[in-house]
Amino acid sequence: MTNFSLLASRRAVLVSGAAFLLVGCSDLIGPTSTPRQIYLLQPTGGAATAGPKVDFSLAVATTTDSQHLDSSRIALTQNDASIDYYAGSEWSDHLPILVQNALVEAFENSGRIDAVASDTGGFHADYFLQAEIRDFQAHYSVPDGIPTIRVRIEAKLAPTHGREIIADLNSVHEVAASGNSVAEVVRAFDQALGAVFSEIVNWTLATPSRADPEPAPVPVVKHKGR
Repeated sequence: MTNFSLLASRRAVLVSGAAFLLVGCSDLIGPTSTPRQIYLLQPTGGAATAGPKVDFSLAVATTTDSQHLDSSRIALTQNDASIDYYAGSEWSDHLPILVQNALVEAFENSGRIDAVASDTGGFHADYFLQAEIRDFQAHYSVPDGIPTIRVRIEAKLAPTHGREIIADLNSVHEVAASGNSVAEVVRAFDQALGAVFSEIVNWTLATPSRADPEPAPVPVVKHKGR
């Protein structure tokens, strides 16, 4: 088991943006002088399965080791080459902040945990969940084609006392966009992230009960009579 450190950051987000249709990958990528289009991240399609309510509290942190993803820009790749970005379009905040806020809300919406919050504000929790964003980009296998969105988040769970990891999960989901426009790409991101969140929420709420060790039996010492 190893110790790990967690990034603390969360801001409230209240931004609206209009989607617009762009034709051709060359028009989607690179510098632009047109006004930016701001997109909300709103996971859809994933739902926590029914289950018992848990009696522990949870703090959620979100990190990424990729400087390309620690940004408000919407990332893409072509033919597994270097990462690029959609021109003139951004998320409403840095991606890790948006994912953290949405993941906390996913736990709240499950109705199975009463005490869950981000890892800020002096919240004292029984368990700590670190969600590390490994992939969050649209992939074009051919130029000007229809991209496939890939979302991969590695989750680690630890009790706050000692921060020793008791379980980890690598959740990956891919969704093909319905068209080559930023609006359709964002919609596919929402679907892929919703599926990842569903898996993470269900796994997290079930893990502590599986990880708690059973009490060791008290050894019975037999004394021989004299």
